[in-house]
Amino acid sequence: MVCYSGGRPPDPRKLRLLALVGVVAGAVALPLAVASAGQVGDAGQKVVRTPSRGQDRGERVDAKEPSAVPSRSPLILGLGLATAARCGPELTSPEGIEAQTCVLVQGTDTWARTYYRNATGKSLDSVLSLLGPGGRTLQTRCVTGADDEPATCETPRRHSRGGPSAYTAVTEFAERGAGGALLLRSGSNS
Repeated sequence: MVCYSGGRPPDPRKLRLLALVGVVAGAVALPLAVASAGQVGDAGQKVVRTPSRGQDRGERVDAKEPSAVPSRSPLILGLGLATAARCGPELTSPEGIEAQTCVLVQGTDTWARTYYRNATGKSLDSVLSLLGPGGRTLQTRCVTGADDEPATCETPRRHSRGGPSAYTAVTEFAERGAGGALLLRSGSNS
């Protein structure tokens, strides 16, 4: 026997509205709970800053720009909830370089990031370029050590001047020194 308050069955439209409100509340609460939890695996890790982009040559460097020093995050992407990524294929060279290069967009900012692993046993020269509309190019020299660990390098974020498809990212890894042989070119396009 089903008993209703007031003697009438509940209005199905009200039940659907209550179910919809519950789904919306869950959709809002879940990303907030995930964002407030932080990244797994970062606890107890020591952050080490090394000179990059001219600091070792005494050049002036903007402190607001991200470092070109590779991060050692165990999480591959480390992206926020509202970040869109357009990545090319994962590539591996015969010499032992593995890389994947992406264009990232978050809000009104666009930047490039490359994920790589250097198994050559030698430090390499590496340049990450973000090619944008109107022939604009932003380049970052990446510190590519010989430690065979996964790492990342990214360009500074810049205000977007078009949609995500207007940008392309390219990373080139080469042997050290002037005229070093190109070992791998990785791009954000397929």
